[in-house]
Amino acid sequence: MHQVTGRWRLGLALALVTAICWGVLPIALKLALEGMDAYTITWYRFAVAAVVLGTILAATHRLPSLGKLQRKGWILLAVALTGLVGNYILYLIALDHATPTVNQTVIQLSPICLLLGGLVFFKERFTSRQWLGFAVLIPGLLLFFNRRLPELTDLSGGLGLGVLLLVFASIVWAAYALAQKQLLKALNSQQILWVLYLAAVLMLWPWSRLGEIRGLDTLQMWMLIFSCANTLVAYGAFAEALEHWEVSRVSAVLSLAPLFTILGMWLVNTLAPGLLEREQLNAISVGGALLVVAGSALCALGGEASS
Repeated sequence: MHQVTGRWRLGLALALVTAICWGVLPIALKLALEGMDAYTITWYRFAVAAVVLGTILAATHRLPSLGKLQRKGWILLAVALTGLVGNYILYLIALDHATPTVNQTVIQLSPICLLLGGLVFFKERFTSRQWLGFAVLIPGLLLFFNRRLPELTDLSGGLGLGVLLLVFASIVWAAYALAQKQLLKALNSQQILWVLYLAAVLMLWPWSRLGEIRGLDTLQMWMLIFSCANTLVAYGAFAEALEHWEVSRVSAVLSLAPLFTILGMWLVNTLAPGLLEREQLNAISVGGALLVVAGSALCALGGEASS
């Protein structure tokens, strides 16, 4: 079993870098979506990640050998691929119907779906703290949408459709994570990611319009570049954080991502008014977001009791 180094300050700093990256990512993606469709943005993100990670694995002689995968492994790889690509695409399409803060807050359902998947498929158990976290997170979401609850019932478009897509995005991400967990018996995490990135590039090719990149203005181009780099920096910092700090504590810090989205949107609306739609948040909404963060953190930390 992997032992952390105990350098918790470094682990905390790296976890915060990841949380900040994931917090500001939907803002950059929202701006990039004004000049490019969801499939094409996702293709570029996977392509850049595949090239960079593949170069690193090749340089360190750690490219995966897929020959060791049996039939079950290939099925798990297909599930992981479908879940990862589905999560990326659904998240981006949801951004067309919702704001960055809504996206980053609702997507906190992902670890909850993962925990529920563990209950069903691996017969894991919720600790009392995890049940408490679940009980805090759901009311937090309702409070977050306190001013817009009627909109959630309209699934034909707008906020209701956006939130529904984010729920599906959370579910398919959990499917990806559960499949990856099983694949770790044959490949390490970086090898799995590289195979998935490469397969995703091929999978999305028919639906991608790569020529759209020529029509991007300067801001949209920088947002696309930032989104591609964000994936590499965030996952790199996340992986390194796990070397120095416990998974539960790193996950708890990552729960802060919605707060960085709120802060990022405030900065954008202050420095560049009119660039993005203002968030419709009141004090109750912010309080709800804090409850979502607290609930997600409790679910992450609650697992310590059984470890």
